[in-house]
Amino acid sequence: MNMSRRTWLKFLAAALAALLTWPLAALETAPGANAIASAHPDATAAGREVLEAGGNAFDAAVAVAAALAVVEPYSSGLGGGAFFLLHRAADGAEHFIDARETAPAAATADMFLDEHGEFVRERSLNGGLAAGIPGLPAALVHLAHQYGKLDLARSLAPAIRLAREGFETGPRYAMMAGYRAAALRASGTADAVFLVDGEAPAPGTRIVQPDLAATLASIAADDAESFYRGEIAQRLVAGANAAGGIWSLDDLATYEVRERPPIVGRYHDIRVVSAPPPSSGGIVLLEALNILERYDLAALDEATRLHVVIEAMRRAYRDRADFLGDPDFTDIPVAHLIDKDYADWLARDLTLDHATPSSSLPPVGAKPEGRDTTHFSVIDAAGNRVAATLSINTPFGSTVMPPGTGVVLNNEMDDFSAAPLTPNTYGLVGAGANSVAPHKRPLSSMTPTFVEGPTRIGILGTPGGSRIISMVLIGVLEFAAGKPPTDWVAAPRYHHQYLPDVVQYEAGGLSAELAAALTARGHTLSEVGRNYGNMQAILWDRASGKVEAASDPRGEGGADVWP
Repeated sequence: MNMSRRTWLKFLAAALAALLTWPLAALETAPGANAIASAHPDATAAGREVLEAGGNAFDAAVAVAAALAVVEPYSSGLGGGAFFLLHRAADGAEHFIDARETAPAAATADMFLDEHGEFVRERSLNGGLAAGIPGLPAALVHLAHQYGKLDLARSLAPAIRLAREGFETGPRYAMMAGYRAAALRASGTADAVFLVDGEAPAPGTRIVQPDLAATLASIAADDAESFYRGEIAQRLVAGANAAGGIWSLDDLATYEVRERPPIVGRYHDIRVVSAPPPSSGGIVLLEALNILERYDLAALDEATRLHVVIEAMRRAYRDRADFLGDPDFTDIPVAHLIDKDYADWLARDLTLDHATPSSSLPPVGAKPEGRDTTHFSVIDAAGNRVAATLSINTPFGSTVMPPGTGVVLNNEMDDFSAAPLTPNTYGLVGAGANSVAPHKRPLSSMTPTFVEGPTRIGILGTPGGSRIISMVLIGVLEFAAGKPPTDWVAAPRYHHQYLPDVVQYEAGGLSAELAAALTARGHTLSEVGRNYGNMQAILWDRASGKVEAASDPRGEGGADVWP
């Protein structure tokens, strides 16, 4: 058999990658410690309670996700969706659970356009029309039955208790409730639960949610049968449609979670495992890393290093807009997009001294996505691990709470492309691959990720809308540089998403000198406010046996490690 030199090199690289990976699997031992990092201390405590009751990391994931639905109603909930990236220690198997929301059967491609064909933002953000069919309850059942050790009721017990007895709000709750106060007041139901006299409650206010406690208890008792096919389903449909929605009972009854193979690639000697479509996260992350692998980042000065990372983001996000969508509806060339040769082609015009205008890249469509999502990371003493990102999209979702359910419905329909190149609430554009269609799942940026080096294993992810992937990219680069998880979660953040052709950065994220150097290269900079993102990360150092967990200092989360 004749093989070209390039083919031989690719063959040898694959063989070397296999050799690098094999000893890890053969030598892997249990960490001997449990760790959880989540966006709220009560959710971290819920996961610990379930692990100490004999559960594994997957039971803890159920507990943490359900607790976050109670204490972070602005970020996630039973009315939203989630992605769970799993590693099972017993056999090394890796699974991705897709519990993304789906469009109702009555959805149409032009449902958010007016009679003149213009996009009406309000329709995709507030009210029943903005809400997709939720997937989180089905995911909790699936996790418990397929991967957990405990009964679902035991894993949901902490969340039920938090909903019934209440939790105390913090500064983040006050900020988010204030941001969405007008929409909550207009909702007719949610305002009575989440506001006090029509205004955001002061930190320390106790929020009690008896209807949500009853819904969680029902899920625990009948494996979400009532939620998807019974009395709760009837209330959800009636409430969504009273607020302008187009739901049917059949939409709920036919909802299914999907198990999909994760996206897997390598960055130097690091194995990267991340989210596949309908998340754009894994592909965009690996595209950017493949481009960056061509450079010795440690040898570059800081301004040049940031410039190269920004240019990698620009090119990877451009492909997000052009190629990615629901894989059940769209033929996505995954292998091509994450191929090293393709990265070489993408970087063919990348120079170290000047920005590449986005307008000079191939236009989207030339070929024939929450601001306050949430994330948590878990590892148990046996080595099972979970990276999970959950969302209802913008804070408090659509603000619709069907009476008698305690469930806040998402506004994830805004993550579809309402029309080609029409930006969503995060400024992301897309083409036909992410257009609205019945039962379709909108494209997401959620990027739960595992990174595995020769002696270190990391678990990370973050909320942040369109900026999720760039934050995870920066975190992976911190991991690759040998830094601890406290550095991953605290690293200054900057972002480019192809369009708009602007480098966004958090307040204080760029020094005056760095900003001047990037501007001199032709980049347009925009400060986008303070403290975006809320990364939760875990590191298992297999050489020392140490397990570390870190919660983003920008948030009010909790990280816990115990034997």
